[in-house]
Amino acid sequence: MRIALVGYGKMGQLIEKLAIERGNTISKVIDLNNSSEITEITPDTTDVVIEFTSPESAFNNIMSVLKQKVPVVSGSTGWLDKMPEVEKYCKENSGTFFYASNYSLGVNIFFKVNKYLAELMAGKGYKVSVEDIHHIHKLDAPSGTGITIAEGIIEKNKDLSSWKEGEASDSSVLSIYSKREGEVPGTHSVNYTSEIDDIRITHEAHTRKGFAMGAVMVAEWLSDKKGVFNMDDYLNFSL
Repeated sequence: MRIALVGYGKMGQLIEKLAIERGNTISKVIDLNNSSEITEITPDTTDVVIEFTSPESAFNNIMSVLKQKVPVVSGSTGWLDKMPEVEKYCKENSGTFFYASNYSLGVNIFFKVNKYLAELMAGKGYKVSVEDIHHIHKLDAPSGTGITIAEGIIEKNKDLSSWKEGEASDSSVLSIYSKREGEVPGTHSVNYTSEIDDIRITHEAHTRKGFAMGAVMVAEWLSDKKGVFNMDDYLNFSL
């Protein structure tokens, strides 16, 4: 496949390496020094775009590519308040867009375990919180992965109505504790505490490879599809 990369930080560089190893070609690389060239990405040269950029630029990058009629796989976080605009555009213009807060297979299994545990623990007298640890270069806090975990718990526990970054004084609000340390790829824990005992589930990424490989595999799957998709769509197809 012909894959264009929008964003060429550590993740973009790793995606490039893995995509080529899997027999794909890189049709274009867009970074800060040539951001204006994003409009050169067209169906004539590119089958799909993988976009990993900053919260400030992600939405504009995504829309620019969609308007060029090229499918987009995005892993950028911190911009999701504008997701309805992307969904509306894709619906009205037969666009193709895939979003996940995390492309690691292990993390997405963790999301499902998290929901199951949240359902079991609801009403059992435990206080629940989420810990979200990433490297010091990550700009958003909590991360998209941390938010997805929190939303999964809230979905399955009627005693919780929302989440808050930091300590929450209201028992109906779930606390997410964000830490930014060294070069940590990503460690996420869900903690249930009571006077009697504690229960914890944790996913710890050792490298970024799982995230990058997942994005490449999704891009390969997405190129001939129309609509808006997420990891549940991909996993239901591939597992």
